[in-house]
Amino acid sequence: MKNQNHFKRDLLVMTVLIITFSLQSSFSQPVVGLDNWFNRETNAKTGKPFHYLWTDTENSGYERWGEIFKMKGAKLTTVEKPIAASLAKIDVYIIVDPDTTTESKSPNYIMPDDIKAISKWMKKGGVLAILANDAPNCEFTNLNKLMEKFGMKFNHVTLHPVTGTNFEMGACINLPAHPLFKGVSKIYIKEVSDINISGTAKSILTENGKVLIAENKVGKGYVFAIGDPWIYNEYIDHDRLPESFENRKAAENLTDLLLGNVKKK
Repeated sequence: MKNQNHFKRDLLVMTVLIITFSLQSSFSQPVVGLDNWFNRETNAKTGKPFHYLWTDTENSGYERWGEIFKMKGAKLTTVEKPIAASLAKIDVYIIVDPDTTTESKSPNYIMPDDIKAISKWMKKGGVLAILANDAPNCEFTNLNKLMEKFGMKFNHVTLHPVTGTNFEMGACINLPAHPLFKGVSKIYIKEVSDINISGTAKSILTENGKVLIAENKVGKGYVFAIGDPWIYNEYIDHDRLPESFENRKAAENLTDLLLGNVKKK
């Protein structure tokens, strides 16, 4: 009987430890939400959502970036609309290339209520990543109403135009000493808009006087911005890019940068 009681006690202790560990793991696992509201394109042939999504495995998707996040312990989700209840469930919110009228018949623009919800979430410790696009492939008017809350504004321009496979036209070298570029000497950015910064916003990468990548601390939160979708499947590895480009390493660094700014729970 005594041994049986010991066994029951040990089994109970083991069960409690397993439940505790599982709860701690779930609580500490950062959740990364990718927007599918402001960017809501559908494939003309299939009618299914595509373009800059975790589930898009073609050149146009972020499936490979998602794998990096998962490898580093994050959980992925898709955000259908950035209401307060949705934002409360995520630690990192990524908005990519808000739709223009040429990409969607009825775009979901970034509205004042969205700005209010996102700003409030950020100030409490949310991590926001904005990967816009160049002109005319991005809806800047409403996006910039959000960005001005963080001392940033995307310019309606196209820098780094690339002709065909002349990839060197999109090369960035002489990279600054910033965690984004740790161990990186050359990246590829094709057709990007630059950013005007003010207040506490800081440049991460400036080229010829133009800010291509910026960041800012807002309240307890953090925002990262670049005027290009940048590290989607087509340009994260060397399927097309020459071996000299290190976008994969930069993507890993960006992942660390975003997750590193998540507040401990």
